[in-house]
Amino acid sequence: NAIRTSHNPQASSLYTLCDELGLLVMDEAFDEWEFPKRKWLQGWNVGTPGFEGSYDFFESWGEQDLADMVKRDRNHLSIFAWSIGNEVDYPNDPYSHPVLNGEKKEGGFTQASYGGYKKDAPDAMRLGDIAKRLVAVVKKYDKSRAVTAGLAGVAMSNETAYPGALDIAGYNYTESRYQLDHQRYPARVIFGSENRHDLPAWLAVRDNKHIFGQFLWTGIDYLGESGRWPSRGFYSGLLDFAGFIKPRGYYRQSLWSDKPMAYLGTYPLKGGATTTDVWSALESEQGQRKNEAPSMDAWPIWNYQEGQQIRVVCYTNSPQARLELNGKVVGEEKNYDEKTGIIFWDIPYAAGKLEVVGLDTNKKEVVRHTIESSERPAAIQATVIGGKAIESGGILQVALQVVDNKGLPVVLSEDEITCDIAGHARLLGMEAGNNADMGDYTDNKQRVYHGKMIVYVQALGKSGDTINIRFTSSWLTMANVTYSIK
Repeated sequence: NAIRTSHNPQASSLYTLCDELGLLVMDEAFDEWEFPKRKWLQGWNVGTPGFEGSYDFFESWGEQDLADMVKRDRNHLSIFAWSIGNEVDYPNDPYSHPVLNGEKKEGGFTQASYGGYKKDAPDAMRLGDIAKRLVAVVKKYDKSRAVTAGLAGVAMSNETAYPGALDIAGYNYTESRYQLDHQRYPARVIFGSENRHDLPAWLAVRDNKHIFGQFLWTGIDYLGESGRWPSRGFYSGLLDFAGFIKPRGYYRQSLWSDKPMAYLGTYPLKGGATTTDVWSALESEQGQRKNEAPSMDAWPIWNYQEGQQIRVVCYTNSPQARLELNGKVVGEEKNYDEKTGIIFWDIPYAAGKLEVVGLDTNKKEVVRHTIESSERPAAIQATVIGGKAIESGGILQVALQVVDNKGLPVVLSEDEITCDIAGHARLLGMEAGNNADMGDYTDNKQRVYHGKMIVYVQALGKSGDTINIRFTSSWLTMANVTYSIK
């Protein structure tokens, strides 16, 4: 129920939308302060880093920028906290402290870490002084909300006045310190300001009453930090570039939702849960490649070679689940896995209707999810998101789905779709969510991804005008959308 802006203020329209939706916002100002961080251009710790960044302007503009952010956004009801920085305390990037030598065991390091203490690096003690200065700026213009920051080097920062300057302390990927620091600093309010998607990271919140929540990196896939070609962005989100829910979005729903839910995903057993997601291999400790850990990135596909061994995974909040194929049980009842949050079965593929049945503690069915084998792509389905009337200048969103001759989604479809518009409107873009698609998304020809796509069209005419949008693809039945301008 909350988003964190990273790592700078966003457009005012975002906060207005959050006000309307009831989403809380942690409004963030900086990703670096007086010194630059290393920007790895060829991969983490690979090659020569870049150093360009906002630090160039921090001394002259930092306090003014922070004040302007608070003054601009403070009347938005959605904002619950102001963040003065993200990971500015990353050890030896650039700040350093003797605790990194590992000689102070109670400091959290039992051996030299991050290359050990670097005497020539900026002194980490400066973090506390700068934090106090920035907190004072925020409090000058808004005393009603908490001030926070995302700490990356918690053990090092604990040796400084930095955490103590904050009203609430954000811990980035440091769940291991939740209990320890709660005991050492009982007055400190701690939350996960940046966390992984796996179950242990969530259990650290759920099972510790003093931790009030977590933020996932990230909620939505985004352009940038793209890694090696072909890749145009960072894609560990719950939603893809098009705004469609990804498998791990349903996995997260199974952890957070009180309403009964279940989701089925699959992948070939040989070779493991091959995935292009940047976090997945690490989250399972490389286990996916060895078939040791089920994946949170399994798509709802049920089209394989007859007899091929397939891993079927279920994300559910039910205590138990069983698997059925064409009305027959093919996967025995299994209990919810408390280590991974995923129930799975390995079965030979056979075409038809695959269903998971979620059961309560009395073995009564409470939820069911179905995926089916599809035939060849046959048609394009178009669904207008919102209504079919829009004001001039407004943006219409159309979701496309490739289906077979029975109307079933063809999840494996990568058909190219052409968008043609008749009337006073213009195409803003076509987005399918495929991170490896290096094409121009403003072009009127794009390929679907997992059979889906979203199209954005802006109305330019006057009230009463009618606009027709046609979607075509070779061998597929076309789709038409007609709408009027208010």
